Amino acid sequence: MPINNGLSKNQLLALANMVSASNIKTDKNDLSYFGGDRTRIYTPSPSAIVFPQTLQHVQDIVQWANKENIALVPSGGRTGLSAGAVAIHHEVVVAFDRMNQLSEFNAIDRTVKCQAGVITQQLQTFATEKNLYYPVNFASAGSSQMGGNISTNAGGINVIKYGMTRDWVAGLTVVTGKGEILKLNNGLVKNNAGYDIRHLFIGAEGSLGFIVEATMRLTKAPSDLTVLVLGVPQFSALMSIIETFQQAIDLTAFEFFSEQALQKVIACHDLPRPFKTPTDYYALLEFDNVNADIEANVMALVEQCTQHSWVSDGVISRSLQQRRQLWRLREDISEAIAPWTPYKNDISTLISNVPPLINEVENYVNEHYPDFEIIWFGHIGDGNVHLNILKPDHLDKTAFFEQCHTVSKGVFTVVEKYQGSISAEHGVGLIKKDALRHTRSDSEIALMRQIKHAFDPKGIMNPGKIFDLNG
Repeated sequence: MPINNGLSKNQLLALANMVSASNIKTDKNDLSYFGGDRTRIYTPSPSAIVFPQTLQHVQDIVQWANKENIALVPSGGRTGLSAGAVAIHHEVVVAFDRMNQLSEFNAIDRTVKCQAGVITQQLQTFATEKNLYYPVNFASAGSSQMGGNISTNAGGINVIKYGMTRDWVAGLTVVTGKGEILKLNNGLVKNNAGYDIRHLFIGAEGSLGFIVEATMRLTKAPSDLTVLVLGVPQFSALMSIIETFQQAIDLTAFEFFSEQALQKVIACHDLPRPFKTPTDYYALLEFDNVNADIEANVMALVEQCTQHSWVSDGVISRSLQQRRQLWRLREDISEAIAPWTPYKNDISTLISNVPPLINEVENYVNEHYPDFEIIWFGHIGDGNVHLNILKPDHLDKTAFFEQCHTVSKGVFTVVEKYQGSISAEHGVGLIKKDALRHTRSDSEIALMRQIKHAFDPKGIMNPGKIFDLNG
């Protein structure tokens, strides 16, 4: 793995000749900001930040890095939670903030081209203006960038109906680790001519090359999204509730959160409870309320769940404002718990395996670290749950993360038992690469290394992320 020792004056001058000096930052604060993400485990230490503005800039940077044996780290919206965009070995950070244009909208094909630095919400707003919809949505939509979303195959709250980012990528323009430009799939719906290299870059965390532009699919906008929040006394009842609703209606989201999570949110944001009576868990369901029959059916399903004691109370949104307020109970959890320096784990399994997995994880943490407070929430409709452990006041950050690293080993052993994933949607990055073996076999990891070598033979693209080249 190339380990930079800082850039010489001649190397900085070469970069400036490629992209202009105004597109390079070396100030200490800029290095810290653009060299990191939302994780706080590693201290960013890049050599420089470079802001390409064109495809040619990106190719020139990668070809120069190959010649100089300089490691490169991509930077998008810096919202990652796995340290996949953190530069800790004096790498040059390639930040795509200034490549943020939308172009070539096609109303017939329902596609639009996005540069890598386009903000997720920017694409969502554009789609709305065209009477269309970009359905991949999550709490960081206001700051995450499309290049990063594609590089981590971002999921979010609507996966149950609309799938992951991968399902909306119709084409890619990438610069490989060799400095080659590849235009992949050209927006085609059907293209069965050999390997689809596009999908190798989706979720690769910048380890094969840089995503520079993407052709994104859009779809018909939902007509009247409505939110239902239910009080659920027993976690296992969530399985019965999702089965009952999915047999009768199409859901766009099925989320859950715990009473502990709700307490943090309403205290932080001064939000009202969804209903007066607290319960151990809450389910948030969203559906397209296209006619009166749909709502009547929903209310009958709620009554059915209540009769089985799966649900203790509930509330349905009656306005756009109320829908947004109910969503905040789920979407604002991460912000509400931030003051406790949470240690996060993003895990998944089959939906039917979620209750026993959560039970075993919680028992393990409580047995070994009884002073740790656990906050659960997640996308239970697709089997993805978020484990958040809050730092006790008596522990400093270093000691806390050391203990949580030990906790993770136990958590990942449980995940492996249920044939799940150590990373449902946040990527592997630096934080989880040592645990990759719990999700991928040795043969798979060996093939991943071979694929990386084919695209990036010098190992300059985001080195040390996902796995180490020499294992």
